[in-house]
Amino acid sequence: MNINYQKAAVSDLTLVLELVEEFHETENLAFDKNNVRDVLIQFLSNEFFGQTWLIWQEDEVIGYIILTLGYSLEYRGRDAFVDEFYLRPQHRGQGIGTQTLRFAEEICHSLGVQALHLEVDFENPKAQRLYHRVGYQKHERFLMTKLLNREA
Repeated sequence: MNINYQKAAVSDLTLVLELVEEFHETENLAFDKNNVRDVLIQFLSNEFFGQTWLIWQEDEVIGYIILTLGYSLEYRGRDAFVDEFYLRPQHRGQGIGTQTLRFAEEICHSLGVQALHLEVDFENPKAQRLYHRVGYQKHERFLMTKLLNREA
């Protein structure tokens, strides 16, 4: 199994957008193509926000992973978040997820990241097992979110 990773650029927008749409459909997440396109253009244009990596097997793109960058006093510096991680269904359960998470850790090391975070649905035990197997730990905290309406 030959897996390769390619850092996505704005020139890859159509391909990344296709994968993001698949991911959002799979996870039952809202998807507004124009809005997501605008956000992706902004993200792919500025590495200060993070990086997107396309996952290739031979000459076929099979998924992507998005790492966003932040800073944390608790974690003593730069931290990162696996914002989205998607493998097309026929490529799951073959070790590619584990390999991709290890790749993300290597990227984080090269960027001086001290901690890598991710979130997983309560109803997704397969993903939970994968993340636990590669060293992610559950915290006694909940991720809480408040959407800030820019129009108000």
